[in-house]
Amino acid sequence: MKIVILDSETVSRNDVSLDAITALGECEVFGFTPNDKVAEKIGDADAVICNKCLITEEVFSACPNLKYVGLFATGYNNVDLEAASRHGTVVCNVPAYSSAAVAQHTFALILNHFNRIREYADAVDNGEWIDYKLFSYFGIPTHELEGMTMGIVGYGNIGRKVAVIARAFGMKVITFTRSPEKVTDCECVSLDELLSRSDIVSLHCPLFDDNRKMINAVTLSKMKSTALLVNTARGGLIDEPALAEALKNGTIAGACIDALTLEPMRADCPLYKAPNCVITPHVAWAPKETRERLLEKVAENLSAWASGEPINVVNNGSL
Repeated sequence: MKIVILDSETVSRNDVSLDAITALGECEVFGFTPNDKVAEKIGDADAVICNKCLITEEVFSACPNLKYVGLFATGYNNVDLEAASRHGTVVCNVPAYSSAAVAQHTFALILNHFNRIREYADAVDNGEWIDYKLFSYFGIPTHELEGMTMGIVGYGNIGRKVAVIARAFGMKVITFTRSPEKVTDCECVSLDELLSRSDIVSLHCPLFDDNRKMINAVTLSKMKSTALLVNTARGGLIDEPALAEALKNGTIAGACIDALTLEPMRADCPLYKAPNCVITPHVAWAPKETRERLLEKVAENLSAWASGEPINVVNNGSL
C-alpha cells in the first residue's frame, strides 16, 4: 500500500511520532502541501492522510488510484464527499479525540476574560505592584463564574464536556442543539432564548451551510451587553465584521476566539486587534497528549480500511 501524508506539520513538529502510520506501507511524508500541489504529491498513492488540504473533484480525477482519505481531524469539510463517492473513495475521520483539550481551552479563555489574567500579569510585569501602597492591586474588575448562565451551542462530545466543567463552577447550563431528544442532563432552548439568557455563549457545533455566520449583527443584538462570546469550533460560524462592530459598540462585553474564517489569520482580519477580543491561533485541540491520541486513531483507521473493515467512516465510497 502506497501512502502519502500531505501536511504532517499540522500535527507534529517532531514532538509526536508518525511511526504508527508510516509502518503501514510505503509512505511519503510532506510537512506542508499547497492546495495547487495536492494532486501532484498524491500521484499514484492508494491512500492519503491530511488535515486541511483540499481533496476536490480535480484531485480525485487526477489520482485514479486513490481509494482512501484519512483525516488528521474530526471535521471533513475540506473533502468533496460527493466526488469521493463518484470515485469509490472511502473517507474516515477521528471523532472525539480532542474533547478534553478543547473544553480545557474554552475555560482557559473564559477564566482569562473574567479573572483578567493577561491584564494583571501585564500590570505586574510593568512594575505597577512594586511598592504599591496596598497589599492587593485589584483595580481591574473581575467576576465570579458561579451563578452565571452558560449557553452551549451544539451539545456533542465537546459541548457535554464543557457543560461538566461549567457545572463544577456552579454555573447554570442551557443548550441549543439539533438533537434535543438526545439531551437528558440540560435544558434545551431556542437559539434566541439561549442568546438572551446567557452570560457566556460558547460555540461547539460543526460548520454547515445552514449555520454559516449564525452569529451575526442580528443574533449579537440579542445577547446581553455584559455577555462573552467564545468560539473554539469553526470560524465560519461568525460574521467577523459584525462581531468586530459589536465589540467596538459595546453590544457585547467581549469575545474569545480560537478559530477564524480564514486561517492563518490575514492582516486585514476584522477581529485583529478588535477591542475586548482575545484570539488564540487555533490551538485548542493541540496539546501533546491530544495529538498523540489523534495519530494513534489515524493509524487505526488506515489499518482497519486496509484490512477491509473500515471504521470512523464519513463516506463509504459508494453513491
